[in-house]
Amino acid sequence: MIIQNYKELTKTRHKKIATDIIEFGIAQALPQKILPKFIKKNQIIVGKKTINLEKYDKIYLVAFGKAADSMAKTVDDITKIDGGIVVVPKGTKSLIKNKKFQVIYAGHPLPTLQSYRAGKAVKEFVENRTNREFIIFLVSGGSSALMCVPEGITFEEKKHVNQVLIKSGATIHEINCIRKHLSAIKGGKLVENLGCDAVAFVMSDVIGDDLSSIASGYAYHDNTTFDDALEIIKKYKLGKLISNKIIRRFNAGMKGKIQETPKHPKINNIIIAQNRDLLDAMSKKSRQFGFVTKTITTSGNVTSVAKKLATLIQKRHHTCIIFGGEPTVNVTGNGKGGRNQELVLRILQQMQNKKNRFTFASVGTDGIDGNTKFAGAITDNTVSAKNIQNYLKNNDSNSFFKKYGGLVKTGYTHTNLMDIGLILN
Repeated sequence: MIIQNYKELTKTRHKKIATDIIEFGIAQALPQKILPKFIKKNQIIVGKKTINLEKYDKIYLVAFGKAADSMAKTVDDITKIDGGIVVVPKGTKSLIKNKKFQVIYAGHPLPTLQSYRAGKAVKEFVENRTNREFIIFLVSGGSSALMCVPEGITFEEKKHVNQVLIKSGATIHEINCIRKHLSAIKGGKLVENLGCDAVAFVMSDVIGDDLSSIASGYAYHDNTTFDDALEIIKKYKLGKLISNKIIRRFNAGMKGKIQETPKHPKINNIIIAQNRDLLDAMSKKSRQFGFVTKTITTSGNVTSVAKKLATLIQKRHHTCIIFGGEPTVNVTGNGKGGRNQELVLRILQQMQNKKNRFTFASVGTDGIDGNTKFAGAITDNTVSAKNIQNYLKNNDSNSFFKKYGGLVKTGYTHTNLMDIGLILN
């Protein structure tokens, strides 16, 4: 079982069904279920094109993100790999045991000095490849913080702006726009001068599957500009919270004094999995339990998402709303929690006065929600608590579920396809 506290969470029939559907959804996100469709022995399938790996002297992997180690292990199990670099979040226990791979543990959600080391190592490795070699890039979400090579600012300034952005309520697209224009490797810069053939297989953790935004587009290119970056600073009123050096850099970029990020792709980037795949699988699973199912993608502020989901709930029994995406949280308190736990708590707040019993859950497929060690939460509207607003005001959803039960524990799942959730009636 991926969900480690399965028995604890399945005390009622509906909670068991809900947990089974969530478990099934996470399982579909595992790279070993996905990559064999694209990687064969000595071959890579890219659409209708087949790449023969036997014509190259060396085949290398460069993997980064929350799924980097599981992606790398899967590919290495299928075909002959000569070595490479794997960058994963600090705190994970890498699935890579083979010493031909350099495994680097780096910071997430905020970059650390190890993130700087990882970025420099990957940049150097890529730059040293020759035309008789081939690189398979394995890209998954979480990479933006895992590799950090600042350009125009110091590492500490880059770390600080990341912290400010995460707490601002900005979308992942907006956050990545800022990151790319302060980086020497993001936004396609990593492969801009690549001297060998390569392909990138990408697991999308971004709504809309924008390749330039997934993992800050290291191996792709960038559609955003210095002008866009400045507008985001203004939109969230961050000017006084970040270094003046950043504002000056963006202004210089707007005037053409600093080169823009690459605007055309250097190599093929193939999306191999997305959040919608999980929702479709969960929807099929819920119908097997006899539920009438509706599937939607959620985005925006977690407060708005909770209200929207509550309005979709029907009075008739045996209905199931499957949802997925990645809502944002504007952090104003100092409690513990994450967007999934807060979303479930806000849904509970909306549903407390409903006569019918509803069961609802939301989890991060990466297994780590916010600043906690839990993936998310599951509960139903039989939970009676008059002080929900106090927990929400302090962004302390984790403490609520520790008291009332419902925290979902998976540990690091070695994958990342955003969040999944459901509401059962």
